[in-house]
Amino acid sequence: MSNDGKVSMSLFWGCFMALITTAFGFISRMFLIGEWSTQFGLDPAQAGRLAGIGIWPFALSIILFSLIIDRIGYKRAMLIAAFGHITWAIMGVSAYFVADKATGFALLYWGSLILGLANGTVEAFINPVVATMFNKDKTKWLNILHAGWPGGLVLAGMITIGMGDAKWWIKVGLIAIPAVIYVLMLIGKKFPENERVAAGVSYRDMLKEFGILGMAVVSILVTLQLMDFFSNGGTTELGATQKGIFIGIGALMLIAFGAYTKSLGRGLLFFLILVMVPLATTEIGTDGWITSIMEGFAKEQNFHPGWVLVYTSAIMVVLRFFAGPIVHALSPLGLLCLSTILAVGGLYFLSSATGSMLFVAATLYGFGKTFFWPTTLGVVAEQTPKGGALTLNAISGIGMLAVGVLGFPYLGVLQTKATKTALVASAEVSAAVPGLVKDGKLEALTKKKIYEVLSYDALDDKKIDELVAKVAEPQKTQISKTSPMSRCSQRSC
Repeated sequence: MSNDGKVSMSLFWGCFMALITTAFGFISRMFLIGEWSTQFGLDPAQAGRLAGIGIWPFALSIILFSLIIDRIGYKRAMLIAAFGHITWAIMGVSAYFVADKATGFALLYWGSLILGLANGTVEAFINPVVATMFNKDKTKWLNILHAGWPGGLVLAGMITIGMGDAKWWIKVGLIAIPAVIYVLMLIGKKFPENERVAAGVSYRDMLKEFGILGMAVVSILVTLQLMDFFSNGGTTELGATQKGIFIGIGALMLIAFGAYTKSLGRGLLFFLILVMVPLATTEIGTDGWITSIMEGFAKEQNFHPGWVLVYTSAIMVVLRFFAGPIVHALSPLGLLCLSTILAVGGLYFLSSATGSMLFVAATLYGFGKTFFWPTTLGVVAEQTPKGGALTLNAISGIGMLAVGVLGFPYLGVLQTKATKTALVASAEVSAAVPGLVKDGKLEALTKKKIYEVLSYDALDDKKIDELVAKVAEPQKTQISKTSPMSRCSQRSC
């Protein structure tokens, strides 16, 4: 029931199904990143970039549609999102059947970008619709709505794991099923008028709520993304003029916005924007990498690494459905503080846990990350009502942009560093591959840069192959079975 008893709950559940669809797209890609890395020869940071291309476009579409959604309408935005989801399904499936690896990777890469845009468009319409429907209990209902995300992760995760060694094009194509369902559920529904529009708040006043400070964060992240995009992920060096152009674009965005609004924006909103960057990386970034990170241990214990993500997502589904009493008991800000403590503690515990304690740590992490995203949205919706769809969605967009631009690649760089440390510490590798480790340092390295921010030393596959080629065959077999080199090769570290 709604606050006034007149809300169509079928509209709410249609929005819920749309969010489930976005989770289908996310988890299928995350489960397949390792396989794609092997097939296309990606190191962890490059794999992080492939993961990121399905994330950061979310931010562009959610912010763009937040600026125009009052004019084009929620239903049209819904249809655009569905078109994007179906397009990704077609491109992702086609990538499997293309003989040329470069073409196949291009289909996955650009299809992932379209998926990210579609996912952002979904959030652009479902968040303001639900906030308007339940305008007296926003945090509670936004938490219930966003149970659709972990619900989709659980459902798609169980289906994908249950499919075992089925061809990956089938797993990618699954997203078409929930996409068609949410279109059928929503196509005939009447969507409510946006709260800001109904209250007579002007378009300029909406932008003032976001303000120059919020736009400054967007401009920086967009500039970094442009630099990465046109440098082909850091593989092509950008000249000073090119960098200047991209910096100029970001500066122009900020100056134009500031000249029009003449407002710094709400201080609380800016604080929440800054908090959203590590918050989003803690939830979405960790979820994206957890399958790959847990791969080695999962194989030793004979279970699919994706079960950790499915398990923590199941916890989120249950807790978000019962968010109302928890929010009222702790207050939204108190709940965010408690969630942070639990999530950080869970991740720290997860980094060293083994055996059954792994799932104890995952439980703690699952409890911690549950309320991050929807509670932050609830606070923004309640504290900045004049901001309408923009402030509500922009903070989600910034979070996802930060994850795609910085979070995923940064976690990939950390994984690369961990692999290098393991190789240096491995007595088997040092003894079996002369020249690989010298004076406690790896010699087979190459300099790489990603997003013009993260510089790192990656393992040079060509140099490693040359060194391993000199090793006797029995030693090669021993290396492949026992050393970190084997785990590295499986993930193209």
